[in-house]
Amino acid sequence: FSDKEELKKPRKKSASVCGFPISIFFIVVNEFCERFSYYGMRAVLVLYFKYFLGWDDDLSTTIYHTFVALCYLTPILGAIVADSWLGKFKTIVYLSIVYALGQVVLAVSAIHDITDTNKDGNPDNMTFHVALSMVGLLLIALGTGGIKPCVAAFGGDQFEDHQEKQRGTFFSIFYLSINAGSLLSTVITPILRGRECGIHTQRECYPLAFGVPAALMVVALIVFIIGSGMYNKTAPQGNIMVKVCKCVGFAVKNRFRHRSSQYPKREHWMDWADEKYDKLLIAQVKMVLKVLFLYIPLPMFWALFDQQGSRWTLQATTMNGDFGLLTIQPDQMQTVNPILILVLVPIMDSMVYPLIAKCNLNFSPLKRMTVGMFLAAMAFVSAGLVQLQIDETLPKFPTGNDGQVKFINMINGGPLNVVAGVNEFTLQPFDDYLTFAEPFNLKIGSGPGETVDLLDASRNTIVINGNSAVSMLFFHLQFQDITAKPEKGSNSIRFLNGFNSVLNVSVGSQSFGDIITNNMSKYVDIPQGEAKFHIMDTTGNECVYTLMLGFGSSFTLIIPSTFAFGENCANNVRTVVDIQPNSVHMALQIPQYFLITAGEVVFSVTGLEFSYSQAPSNMKSVLQAGWLLTVAVGNIVVLIVAEAATLEDQWAEYILFASLLVFVCIVFAIMAYFYTYTDPVKIEAQFAIIEPEEKEKNRRESLEMARRDSVKHRNADRRGSRSSFQEQKGRETKM
Repeated sequence: FSDKEELKKPRKKSASVCGFPISIFFIVVNEFCERFSYYGMRAVLVLYFKYFLGWDDDLSTTIYHTFVALCYLTPILGAIVADSWLGKFKTIVYLSIVYALGQVVLAVSAIHDITDTNKDGNPDNMTFHVALSMVGLLLIALGTGGIKPCVAAFGGDQFEDHQEKQRGTFFSIFYLSINAGSLLSTVITPILRGRECGIHTQRECYPLAFGVPAALMVVALIVFIIGSGMYNKTAPQGNIMVKVCKCVGFAVKNRFRHRSSQYPKREHWMDWADEKYDKLLIAQVKMVLKVLFLYIPLPMFWALFDQQGSRWTLQATTMNGDFGLLTIQPDQMQTVNPILILVLVPIMDSMVYPLIAKCNLNFSPLKRMTVGMFLAAMAFVSAGLVQLQIDETLPKFPTGNDGQVKFINMINGGPLNVVAGVNEFTLQPFDDYLTFAEPFNLKIGSGPGETVDLLDASRNTIVINGNSAVSMLFFHLQFQDITAKPEKGSNSIRFLNGFNSVLNVSVGSQSFGDIITNNMSKYVDIPQGEAKFHIMDTTGNECVYTLMLGFGSSFTLIIPSTFAFGENCANNVRTVVDIQPNSVHMALQIPQYFLITAGEVVFSVTGLEFSYSQAPSNMKSVLQAGWLLTVAVGNIVVLIVAEAATLEDQWAEYILFASLLVFVCIVFAIMAYFYTYTDPVKIEAQFAIIEPEEKEKNRRESLEMARRDSVKHRNADRRGSRSSFQEQKGRETKM
């Protein structure tokens, strides 16, 4: 690695290709591998929490968003280290090592065989795995967050001052590499997770899903180090963050100390730091504070943007993903975002922006960011409209004290008269659920009534059985149903055995277990497509029943008492629909993904370039960290709203978020209107050499202010001394 002496050498002119320094290609490849590592790990992280560590949905979501927020808080630390101590190059290298180590620790924590002493496929010491996972995630958050503000700024450092166009193109290519890595990883790592692995017992292969991203992080580190000799490395210029904080603190304190009207006002409140700090530093702090003030409304954009992986994915679980030749699972819809980015970034750079420029329209960076925020708000309006269509097709699940029940007629003698509370009907079977707020009286045929009490917010199936040809005495069996759409668009299937023998039912590698007569099996989640159920009795007879499944449905498959094994055995199986399959197509989500991706392209890419262009030479990483900090605050906003939300309808929550962002967009547009673009290079050049007259003027003003303060203190001291003298004289007189 280059030492400080090398860093102090004059900037060398690096070799270039097509006007771009060769060194940026190493940086772009490094970013691609690092983003593959990060997004690949993150794609399966929630499932790891839920299905491996055994956490519930709320805890998994909370830890997930807390981790993401931490990843965008640590850039502050990385920026301080880079700008004041190690420099960008060494900071990237050292923290990449920490990053890779964290990925390896996380992969090791997912190996269930480490503590699986009884070899049943489940870890016996879950505390060990949780602790190791948290250590790994902390290291990853420190590593990925620490290098975030440095890599983009380090890439910008490779260009000369006159290469503004090439630098802007670099930021677009840089963003493309981020999304290319994201796209590939979100496709590949779920496939790796779906494989089964293990030494003693096979289960979902989380070690492989985390191990491949760890390997990519090692590759990213190696590629970055290989290009070491080609980089332009700028030396760190002191502990700039501490300087900035001290300068701001002194200005505030000095202004408060001289708040009296006898002191003349100054043009800017930071000018009150003139007495202690040079004008160059004050000018640089002014530039940084101007941009940071603009950042205040930005977290709201990220609060909406980051819900693609949560709210929108949950929305997709209630939709139909059959595209004909291609079947899309709900969690795969997220890949639409990086695909659209790979398409839209070149279109925006090479077509849209040049066309706007030819029309002599002033489409400044801040105007682009305003448009991006508005497009994101429109994306959530689109999501709300889609949700309204979905809500019309969803079943009405019970809430509060209500309970629902469905009746199934297993009597051989035909239709049956049933009275349930105030409901009287002839059961064929009865396919719709009835809702009851209180216990009800159930009367079957001419038999006596019986009180049925349903659990609050529960769905139930009551099976009525008996033989009307022999006796008019009937009995009923009560079973609980699921009260939500199946997760990930799968289908929840169960079997009711009315046959006079124990039956074993399986589908693929999954088994419903042995089902005794007049009993219901457990639910088994089966993906979309053709499902073949193998029904076997204790003597080895087998019947294959085929059912074409859609997305998000639930069925109760009834094997009646008249069932018989044989060639046409499948015709005897009855199908009862508990939850209808999804009918709203996932293609309706494409407009909202297009809008939010278009908003991201004009907002995020422009924001990266804007942050770099408006940053002083020694504070670029600090300003990049401030930009990334808005993402962290956005994730915190999601957590706050998720905890405080009281809206029952999901579409209303979408519209609420859209309305908040439109309001923030208007505020940001007003702030942007009054913002004056600066050229940090010119401003720094003006203050680099302060004229002797200016120095002398500052010295005289400082002496004059000090003299006034001194006179004020002397007068106070005299009054204090006079008072003390009089007290002493009084005591002597008394003596």
